[in-house]
Amino acid sequence: MTTLALAKQLLTEQSITPDDKNCQKILAARLRAIGFEIEEMHFGNTKNFYAKRGNNAPLLCFAGHTDVVPTGDVTQWTFDPFTPTEHNGKLYARGAADMKTAIACFVTACERFIAANPHFSGSLALLITSDEEGDAHDGTTKVVEQLKQRGEQIDYCIVGEPTAVNQLGDTLKNGRRGSLSGNLTVHGKQGHIAYPHLAKNPIHAAAPALAELAATEWDTGNPYFPATSFQISNINGGTGATNVIPAVVNVKFNFRFSTEQTESSLKTRVHEILDKHGLQYDLDWSLSGSPFLTEAGQLTEVAQHAIGEICGIQAELSTTGGTSDGRFIKAIANELIELGFVNATIHQIDEHIELADIDKLSAIYENMLIQLMK
Repeated sequence: MTTLALAKQLLTEQSITPDDKNCQKILAARLRAIGFEIEEMHFGNTKNFYAKRGNNAPLLCFAGHTDVVPTGDVTQWTFDPFTPTEHNGKLYARGAADMKTAIACFVTACERFIAANPHFSGSLALLITSDEEGDAHDGTTKVVEQLKQRGEQIDYCIVGEPTAVNQLGDTLKNGRRGSLSGNLTVHGKQGHIAYPHLAKNPIHAAAPALAELAATEWDTGNPYFPATSFQISNINGGTGATNVIPAVVNVKFNFRFSTEQTESSLKTRVHEILDKHGLQYDLDWSLSGSPFLTEAGQLTEVAQHAIGEICGIQAELSTTGGTSDGRFIKAIANELIELGFVNATIHQIDEHIELADIDKLSAIYENMLIQLMK
């Protein structure tokens, strides 16, 4: 079966997060046929599996997710989102780019590599989850916890997230910024707007502190990361009446931060600024991921060489974008990159990829296997 045919099998499954439908059964059957042992690791409503072939070093692991985001208004799609359709050299379906087709490329690359090298020296693994697009509580993070407890260490990990910007292979991710969110409530005293001396306006009190937070240079980044960014996403205050000073104002903000910062350093500095302005406040924090980085080395060089061989271009290293499951896997992976299809239509109506890129990406993965497992 071709990579395209396997991709279509997966894309037909309506696996809206965290429901895997039958995707992992399809994948497990293909992997068992080439000698992988499948370990199901389900938690809650999330299906996961860890497939492995061999026990020798180095261990190379492909990682990805079978769940997809909701389709949105199906009537706005040119083709049914769960009927993978070829049209004008493109493959349309929810999950085509993010990232079922990349998983199909993992599998067929392994099939060809093992057929040609049945006694290769290292080990191969696949870590597949159905909870990347959702809460991500019972997916990769739980699998990694179990692998860590038993001492499993991955030498090389390739995550199939869509990373290309304009054409396949132009960009690969060798890290991601951390994401730290804050939910700030500043307290005042409600009162009549005509008698401000009898009230305390929390919006006025918060404004100078928020201005300082927005103006602060947290760091200047480094050769791999842009500077840490502080952004306010929501401000809510008031009773709805125009003649009432409110009792509270709520502010939601987020840091996308580099390896120049830690969760602790950001929290400490924020509290210092809020305290300096004498605010009465509550602040709840939520860390969705710490920054991680694979410095330019063997894995990035192998990926760039493979891309050069297959696509004829030089891939750039990047750490931009949102979070991914790489933030969990890096805890047990010496080197980790993300490498997949063009990301221009992910999560959108009419998500699609170039048909010609499917065999190319599978060939890139196989080329990397040959280089790393020889």
